[in-house]
Order: sequence, then structure tokens, then C-alpha cells
Amino acid sequence: MAKVAAGWYDDGSGRQRWWDGQNWTDQYQEATAVNSPAALVEHIRAEAVSGSLPRPAAKGMSYVVLQVILKEKLWGTGSGNLTELEKAINGQAALGYRLHTITTASSGSKGLGGGDRIQATLVFEAL
Repeated sequence: MAKVAAGWYDDGSGRQRWWDGQNWTDQYQEATAVNSPAALVEHIRAEAVSGSLPRPAAKGMSYVVLQVILKEKLWGTGSGNLTELEKAINGQAALGYRLHTITTASSGSKGLGGGDRIQATLVFEAL
């Protein structure tokens, strides 16, 4: 079983909690203030990235929920979406979880040459 690096992760409660590489600790990180447009953009980017990163379940829980944001290209050679989903699924499998449920939602294009935005919500169950 692969290990998740020590660091701050969403523990499933919406708060950032320190993972020491093997277990959750009792350390929580205070929420950062989002008081400028630049801070808001950075906060949204960080949330989008962290939402798809492999992570252990919260203490006492058996499930992990990840959201992967995918973009379907209108023009081009392909979206790379399957690769993104594979990374999320294989990352959790390496931690001892199996995919329990996957749902998707899509929205229309937001610009010239852009395709649909797809959000995949994946629920993993501890083995």
C-alpha cells in the first residue's frame, strides 16, 4: 500500500487537518481569509486541486469523497479526462480504497473554442 505524504488535507469535515504520513493528528489549520480578488482566485484554485488529491479517510470513517473537474475540448486531439480519472482512482486504490460510486454533472462552454465542463464526484470505500 502506498503512503500519502505528510501534509495538510481536507479531513472530510471541510477543515484542513495535519496528516503525519500514517495517521491524522489533532492539529487543524485555521481558514485563510479571502479578502481580495487575487486571494479568491488562489483559494478556488487550491480547492480545485486539493479536491482531487488522494487522501486518507477522516478518523473513524470508511469513505473518502473526491471531486475531479474535467474539461471537454471542443477542438483538439482529446481531453485527457480518462487520465485524470485514472490518477484519482489509482491514487485511492494505492491507499487501500475501492471505487464505490461515481457520478458526473456537466455544464456548457464558457468561451470561444472551449468545450463542456464536467465534474466527477467519486466515492471510495476502505477495503
